[in-house]
Order: sequence, then structure tokens, then C-alpha cells
Amino acid sequence: MNGTIRVGNLFGIPFYIHPSWFLVLGLVTWSYSSGLAAQFPQLSAGLALLLGLMSALMLFASVVAHELGHSFVAIRQGIDVKSITLFIFGGLASLEKESKTPGEAFWVAIAGPLVSLLLCGILTSIGVTTAASGPLAAILGVLASVNLALALFNLIPGLPLDGGNILKAIVWKITGNPYKGVTFASRVGQIFGWVAILSGILPLLLFGSFGNFWNLLVGFFLLQNAGNAAQFARVQEKLTGLTAQDAVTHDSPIVSANLSLREFADERVISGQNWHRFLVTDDHGQLVGAIALDNLRTIPTALWSETQVKEVMRPITESTTVQSDQPLLEVMQLLEQQKLSVLPVIRENGVLVGILEKAAIIQLLQSRTQPNPA
Repeated sequence: MNGTIRVGNLFGIPFYIHPSWFLVLGLVTWSYSSGLAAQFPQLSAGLALLLGLMSALMLFASVVAHELGHSFVAIRQGIDVKSITLFIFGGLASLEKESKTPGEAFWVAIAGPLVSLLLCGILTSIGVTTAASGPLAAILGVLASVNLALALFNLIPGLPLDGGNILKAIVWKITGNPYKGVTFASRVGQIFGWVAILSGILPLLLFGSFGNFWNLLVGFFLLQNAGNAAQFARVQEKLTGLTAQDAVTHDSPIVSANLSLREFADERVISGQNWHRFLVTDDHGQLVGAIALDNLRTIPTALWSETQVKEVMRPITESTTVQSDQPLLEVMQLLEQQKLSVLPVIRENGVLVGILEKAAIIQLLQSRTQPNPA
């Protein structure tokens, strides 16, 4: 993940920390230690700092527990959790895919806030039942309050917050369309983003106060991520119903394995085709490999007439191909995940259909976006 530091695994889930987290850790530690020192003057500066650091770490442990709540429910639904990341605004559990039903999506979304509310209840109960006093009571009270605030903030009904995902699941259930749920929850998230920005910028402009500066940052975070979610939902909706075969490039670069290198050069290269890599098929049209123009340089020109393409080609594994009936949305995600620009498309029997380029998907999206002429 870009800009993050991998620190290990949590229950088999890769765990990352964004560098901004260390800044927040320092600020929270300083804030907690200053508060404890002011509330309990008998504490030494070193002990107050240590207790502040412990409180800050337990706060972030609460954030991790919140994300683990989402993750465990997703795993029970058969969804892989790619990572958990701590960053300046809290935590993020990155899921492999969406839930299959609105009910399942609802439970994944609400699991995090439920964990935070549970932690709030446990910490409050510990403070009451043990009659804790002094710095321990103060720390328990702060952590309970923070978990309550974490749950309530995340329940704001706008993406990318958990409340937005809950709202998305509800709209999905009502309309039967997951993309309408994302669009609606994204718009609500953008509204809350603008409200947060105004609540941060107005005091700054009118009174020169930076007291709500955090609201400004949160507002920009909500606005950007809600907009990204809405844009991705529109792309998903346009790709619905399309398969890999729909985006195959016409006149794909395909050659027979039985061609000689001389025939290959004359028919495909010298004829003016601009491809640098060609897919190779056998007599039955099945994909057997690929040959690049650079491969020709490994064979002396004098031997081109007696050397066949199949002797020079490189094999292609099944992991680098897609089925012709595979949903185009899945293919696009595969291209992004593996950082590829092209993929061969084959039928179930291995017969090659053609090549699929990322640019072709973009063109297909643009054509479906343009209004039909009257």
C-alpha cells in the first residue's frame, strides 16, 4: 500500500500504519498527559507522559477493534479482508468485494459501531464495579467516552462512514439496486462534508478561531471520499450486464503457432500492424502462448523461414487469462489489482476470443455515457 508501513498481521489480516498516524499518536499522547498532569498535580511529568502514551495506544487499539468488527463479519460472509490500516482519521478495513445482499452489507457496516459501543459499556462497567479512582478512573472514563464518540461519529448516515454504508444497505433493500444505495449515501456524505467544512471555516473567517480546524479536515475527507464512492458506483452500474467478450479488441493480434517467423514478420510486422506482442493459437484456435517482436531478435534472420512461431513463443498461464463470460467489472478490478493493461480472453474450451485492453473498457464506458441521438 502506498505510503504505509506494514507492521505485521492481526488474525491473519495484514496490518498497516500510515505515517500520519505517528503525528496523531504524538498529539493525543501530549493532550492526555497534559490533562492528567493538570488534573492530578501529584503525578511526575514522566509518569503523566507514560500514562498519556498508554491511553493513546489503548485509544488506537479501540480503533483497531472497531475495524476488526467489520473484518470478522466480512470473513464469515466469505469476503477476504485485504488489510487494516490506521491513518490520521482513524482506521480502514479494506475488503476484497462487496456483500452479496443488503442484509449482509448492513451487518458488515454496523459491526464496527457495535464493537465500539460494547467497549464503551465494558470500560464504564469496569470503572463502576471496581470503584476505580485517580488517574485510572480518568483514563477509563476517557476511553469509554472516546469509544462512544467513535461509534456515534461513524453512525453519521453518509459515505464513507459506517452510517453511510448502513444507509446504502437500506436503500439497496428498498430499491433492489446497490448502486442507487451508494449514490444516495454518497450525496448525504457530501452534505455532511460541506456542513463540517462550513463549521470549520466560518469561525476562522469571522473570529480568527482555529478551534474547529479539525472539522475542516474531516469535511474535506468526507467530501472527497463520498465523491469517489459515487463515481465508482456510476462506473459499476454502467458495466453491469457486460462481459469480457463485449470489450474484446477487433482485429486482435493473433497468429498461428505453425507460421514460420518469416511469414509472421511479413504478414503481421511488415504489413504495418503496430502491436508489439501477439497471442499464439494452435490449429483448434486454442491459446497456447505469446510472441513478442523482441523474441525475433533471438533467432538469426537466415533461420526465420525454417523456424516456426511455436518454437519461439512463451507460454501463457491460466492466471493471466479471463473467461469470455466473466463480468467486465471483475475484469476491470483484476486489471487494476495486477496493474495490467491487457488480458487475453478465452472461452471455456480454451479457444481464444481476442485481447482485452484497459483502454477498450474506458471507451466502452464513454460510449454508454454519451446520450443517444434523437
